[in-house]
Amino acid sequence: MADMDLHIKGGTVVDGTRAPRRQADIWVKDGKIAQVGGKASGFAKRTIDATGLIVAPGFVDLHTHYDAQIRWDPYCTISGWHGVTSVVLGNCGFGFAPVKPDFRERSMLTMTRTEAIPYDAMKVGMNWDWETIPQYLDSLDRTTLGINCIQYMPTASLMTYVMGLEAAKNRPANDAERQEMQRLLSEGMDAGLCGFSIQRLGPDSTQADYDGSPMVTDTMIDEDILNLARVLRARNDGFIQITQSTGTIKSDLIFLEKLAEVAQRPILHNAIVPTRKDPKVHRRSLAWLERVRAKGLPIYGQAGTVRTGFAFTLEHWNLYDASPAWRELTTGSKKEKLAKMRNPALREAVKREAEDADKRLQVIQAGVGGSIPSLIVQSDGGKPELEKYLGKSLGQIAQEENKTPIDVMLDLSMAGDLNVEFLGPNKGFNGQFMAEIINDSDYTLPGVSDGGAHTKFFTGGAFTTDFLSWLVRDEQRITLEEAHYRLSALPAKAAGFQERGALREGWAADIVAYDLNGLGIEPDWIGEVVHDFPGGEWRRIQRAKGYHAIVVNGEVTFQDGKCTGATPGKLLRHGRS
Repeated sequence: MADMDLHIKGGTVVDGTRAPRRQADIWVKDGKIAQVGGKASGFAKRTIDATGLIVAPGFVDLHTHYDAQIRWDPYCTISGWHGVTSVVLGNCGFGFAPVKPDFRERSMLTMTRTEAIPYDAMKVGMNWDWETIPQYLDSLDRTTLGINCIQYMPTASLMTYVMGLEAAKNRPANDAERQEMQRLLSEGMDAGLCGFSIQRLGPDSTQADYDGSPMVTDTMIDEDILNLARVLRARNDGFIQITQSTGTIKSDLIFLEKLAEVAQRPILHNAIVPTRKDPKVHRRSLAWLERVRAKGLPIYGQAGTVRTGFAFTLEHWNLYDASPAWRELTTGSKKEKLAKMRNPALREAVKREAEDADKRLQVIQAGVGGSIPSLIVQSDGGKPELEKYLGKSLGQIAQEENKTPIDVMLDLSMAGDLNVEFLGPNKGFNGQFMAEIINDSDYTLPGVSDGGAHTKFFTGGAFTTDFLSWLVRDEQRITLEEAHYRLSALPAKAAGFQERGALREGWAADIVAYDLNGLGIEPDWIGEVVHDFPGGEWRRIQRAKGYHAIVVNGEVTFQDGKCTGATPGKLLRHGRS
């Protein structure tokens, strides 16, 4: 055997195929796995001692929003710290191409709201040198990468490019526009796109546009979506990611089945999420998924396995947008938001909507931060006179001051110039229900990390480490073999990654070597604030513990948590190197 580039010796190999773990050495040459097991003759330029460690394929994250961050952060952290070696960009229909030069600014403003990506970081960190999708992919190909990526057609960008923003938001496409969108999607697929993506959350979208209106795809009619699906069917290529209002509304599920029938390509349904107490919620979704798979429809369920806290201020918060009154209250500049909070009529509207029997809104508010009375005042916003409220819940303060919890929240926010921070308490998660979503269906994927989005109050990119330490090690509800199949091989298959996601000879050498007992996240729950974005912007992060080595295309990118500076990542056009 010729000399090798890398030898990973003495580890316990969990290869991603569900095969039983075994102790074996791995040799790597020219970015690919040359041999698994046995003995190799020849010399390795670098050896990693993996004795006592798990050696597994790098993780594949299908739901990220690193579209801007990848331009200044080659490793797409925090995901890159947590063993993710490949990501999919352009989820939910959002992105930055195709885009006409005079719409670049508006594209960034959209992302400041719908995915809460800091504007100043985008403004400084992105170098716009594209308009069309082929130009965009060429630009991404030239970008220094420490991680692999594939790219959807962001459908909102496509519709806006063809129809103009106002028309795209207010009417269906006409025949000529549909034909042009098909042409541009096919052109993009020729250039290396992996399919297209959509967020369809209706007129009261939980992730609204910069001006508070629904995103373009939120009110997109069925035919405009099916029009694009026919391109994939004709090509027999690509897949579709779709985020819908809920996995339990019958009309939404009927449309998903129709979409799968028309496209005849994989559909990533977002998301299947368990509650803490009611197993009927996720079991109903799993039963539906099994029925459609039995019909031959290639639908996968992406499971929300993220356990993370929310610590937020009303300056940056956008996840109450399903409430029209909340959306109005928190849209606009800081000055405009403060003025709206002084408006009695708008305050009453917010309270009225919160008190109405809108179960959907109540579930959203509880699920993305906690119910408003349970929120805890975490910081005083730099106002010493508010220090007395620290550590108290809004419900407790409301009782003490004879106010409603919402009035307390708004009053404190105003007094702290929108810098008062609220923390959603950790009420726990149901490991049994979460494990059922994985173990009881062959077609579910852990994740929905939203990596790169909501960076000031959310750290979902750590989901891989949490999944392994929580459900595999601590609660022993999922086997190590099953976990690595779901974290790597199955998502790679669903998304059309070629020769990735498993430790097989001849396949790309994307590898993690980690100490299962030492695996962890720091700091826990809500992370820490760091100022490491362009433009002086800050974000919340959670670092990874326990990863001895992370390898991308045969090169070590992180060794014991420290970046090596290697940038072997690639844009995978058509899922291939």
